[in-house]
Amino acid sequence: MKLKKGDKIKIMVGKDRGKETTVEKVFTTNGTIGAAGVNMFKRHSKPRAAGQKGQIVEFSKPISVANVALICPKCKQVTRVGYKLTQKEKVRVCRKCDQEI
Repeated sequence: MKLKKGDKIKIMVGKDRGKETTVEKVFTTNGTIGAAGVNMFKRHSKPRAAGQKGQIVEFSKPISVANVALICPKCKQVTRVGYKLTQKEKVRVCRKCDQEI
């Protein structure tokens, strides 16, 4: 998975196209991410206990990694993620400015 929690992303397709947000959660098993304020849905809930009212709850569903692009923190451009091997570890790199992410 090339995206991590806290990365700034841009939505490329769908009803939220063009929005910029941050990654809140990464689901590696099915290739999706939870992002703040995008892919919002509404669910109607019935009253549960006596005196409680029914309500409309708005929540965010996960979005596919294929539908988002990373925004480089250094050059502030939408970019793909590359990797470089240093002496100790493998590091994510911006493909446009070759800086570490």
